[in-house]
Parts: sequence; structure tokens; C-alpha cells
Amino acid sequence: MDRIRYAVFTDKSIWLLGKNQYTSNVESGSIRTEIKHWVELFFGVRVIARNSHRLRVKARRMGRIVGETMHYRRMIITLQSGYSIPPLRKKRT
Repeated sequence: MDRIRYAVFTDKSIWLLGKNQYTSNVESGSIRTEIKHWVELFFGVRVIARNSHRLRVKARRMGRIVGETMHYRRMIITLQSGYSIPPLRKKRT
């Protein structure tokens, strides 16, 4: 479960929630079947499809030092009708 980083909430991902598809960022070395297994086990849902793509790396500069952003893979998981994942809420301090 450590490979699933966090849920993504963009305009497209919110639109996909209506189609019972959930979007999250995972580590780049993650295997699609492994992510499917963890989602089914942790949330108790039935996954019928999973799509993934690698996010492009962006260059970042701090003074003379040039670096790159983290390498992530974005997974779009489609659940069987009747299943859903509860929304993840941030605790306010």
C-alpha cells in the first residue's frame, strides 16, 4: 500500500468520478496488477479496468542547481458498478 501516493483531484478526475473511475498517483516502479490487488484488498471493491500513464518530468531550478520533479505514474482505476471508494478528507489543523 506504500506505493499508492495520493488521490488526484483535477477537473478531469472529478468528471471521471461520475463514471466510477478514480485517479491517484503511484510510484513509477509500480506494477498495474499490484496496484489492482492493493485497491481491492484495502477498500474492499471490485476493479474491472486500470489505465496508467507516466507524468512528464519537469525541470526545476534553485539558483545554479537544476533538478527534476519526482517521477510518478498516474493510475485511473475503474470500479464495477455498485462499488465506490469513500472520499479522502484532509484533517484541518
